Amino acid sequence: MQDYLIYFAHGKESGPWGTKIQAMAKIAEELGFAVESPDYTFTFDPDERVEYLLKQKPQSNKKLALVGSSMGGYVSAHASALLKADLLFLLAPALYMPGYEKEPEIAARKTIVIHGKNDDIVPVSSAYRVAQQFQTELHILESGHTLVDQIPFIEYVFRQSLIEIKE
Repeated sequence: MQDYLIYFAHGKESGPWGTKIQAMAKIAEELGFAVESPDYTFTFDPDERVEYLLKQKPQSNKKLALVGSSMGGYVSAHASALLKADLLFLLAPALYMPGYEKEPEIAARKTIVIHGKNDDIVPVSSAYRVAQQFQTELHILESGHTLVDQIPFIEYVFRQSLIEIKE
């Protein structure tokens, strides 16, 4: 079991080592976190992906972070309470929308949501709703769904969050 562990959950049509995950994984490893990024491409069912993550049994001696983008945000959010995550880091999380109606039970010591104001896949209203319902840190950026044009900002917030939970 690792002392510091991060589990990534990629989006519906991306893969386990996309651009954002690679950027964040590099930061995590620099800070001493072990990194896992399972491949969820075997299913488009978000609840099957949650079950798959839970079967991986991510555990840490000290700190566990769950990071999810789009459908991966749904997966990480729904797994956070059961896994007792220290950090839940969500990028354009697919919550409160058709196909993703199941109410999340977010439970993490710290939760951050980053969402693009011009997201044409996941309505920005879902980010506002999760932030209000769970008192999360929220960043709404001039960006679209993928947020790839905001990687430097994502890296900055991610680094600060990991430093904070390690303290």
